[in-house]
Amino acid sequence: MHHAAVPHTREAPPQGRPVEDLPPPRHDDDQGPDVGASWSTGQRVRLILVLGVLVALGPLTIDLYLPALPAISEQLLATEAQVQLTLTGLLAGLALGQLVLGPLSDRLGRRPVLITGVAVHGLASVLCALAPTVELLTAARVLQGVAAAASAVVALAVVRDLFSGVAAARTLSRLTLVMGAAPIIAPALGGFLLSHTSWRGVFVTLAGLAVVLVVVAAKLLPETLPVERRRTGGAGEVLRTYRGLLRDRRYVGLVLVAGFAFSILFSYVSGSSFVLQEEFGLSQQQYAFAFGAGAISLIGATQLNPVLVERFHPVRVMQGALVAAVAFTTALLVLVGTGTGGVLGLLVPVWFTLGAVGFILPNGPALALTRHGRSAGTAAALLGCAQFGVGALAAPMVGLVGGGSLGMASVMVGAALVALVILMLVVQPKVLAAPASSARAA
Repeated sequence: MHHAAVPHTREAPPQGRPVEDLPPPRHDDDQGPDVGASWSTGQRVRLILVLGVLVALGPLTIDLYLPALPAISEQLLATEAQVQLTLTGLLAGLALGQLVLGPLSDRLGRRPVLITGVAVHGLASVLCALAPTVELLTAARVLQGVAAAASAVVALAVVRDLFSGVAAARTLSRLTLVMGAAPIIAPALGGFLLSHTSWRGVFVTLAGLAVVLVVVAAKLLPETLPVERRRTGGAGEVLRTYRGLLRDRRYVGLVLVAGFAFSILFSYVSGSSFVLQEEFGLSQQQYAFAFGAGAISLIGATQLNPVLVERFHPVRVMQGALVAAVAFTTALLVLVGTGTGGVLGLLVPVWFTLGAVGFILPNGPALALTRHGRSAGTAAALLGCAQFGVGALAAPMVGLVGGGSLGMASVMVGAALVALVILMLVVQPKVLAAPASSARAA
């Protein structure tokens, strides 16, 4: 077994552009070896558990109310498209919130931004529970998303503060195991809550969870960004940092690949409740089990990922996963388009597709953030914005192409194809996976 080396070298600057104008690929030049390498196993496990619980707030906020979408549509006299916009609003908030909160965490530290964000999430959940119309519910969901962005972006930044390269990919895979329990539990828990209360009770539950997580973060999460490494500039420096990130072609490519991988996932998340319950007649509990099975496939892949990245470069793992995703989503489109196989004709290729996505989600962010350790919060913010921003577009796209199982499958296969094209033409796996000396020569 050999370890695949993730290149940390800076690419040669274009003719006429000074090296100083290029974004620094990582902060190891001023920090030394990965800080997390000296941590004990117990410390790493505790960090992963704490971050996993905190990051799970986002998936829980997305998934917990999915079984209630038809009920919300009925009670608020809203169309399917209007109700799906409550999910789009949440994802848009998650995307835009990270653009602000990521740089803020580079300046103020990780803990204050995270704790404040989770507290605001609790208040937004109360507003959702009280919303009298679908428009106000959507607005409250946007605020909820902005607040939840704090846990998403800070968790990635904390991982990059402590690890890089293969170690970061391995840590993100383990983190996905903890936070990945949320998509499995959330629909079943949502179905249970709906059997005892209304959809408004789901948001009251989220408000209570936010209170618990504020305490967890305050007591158990260490500050991983020392004062001497914090950014001190204002908006101008933030904009210059974003400009530097956008100049890094491979970083941008990896960010877009991660975004379209999320689009595959959210096409299913946004459409599955209506498709499985209304088109195929599943009950709320049956839907929860079907959704949970897909989440198990995704999580299982993320846990196999650390084994694969020890033998193969993470970008090669992503490449194979995207080829598989294109094949599985194409099979899904053919099966639902021809009406073959009934509900299993939809679920089986979806489960395999989610497994393929599970190999993309840890590796794309790990490779992208490894290139920009000195601006981990800002780099994580742009990454998260792309993930949730492109994901937010998936929900209305499903409706625009006709809705139902056919619309959902069409968007999934389209997102997989676009991600593969970007990986091959922009990221260029052959170059990224080359040894450091070869990368320098290229």
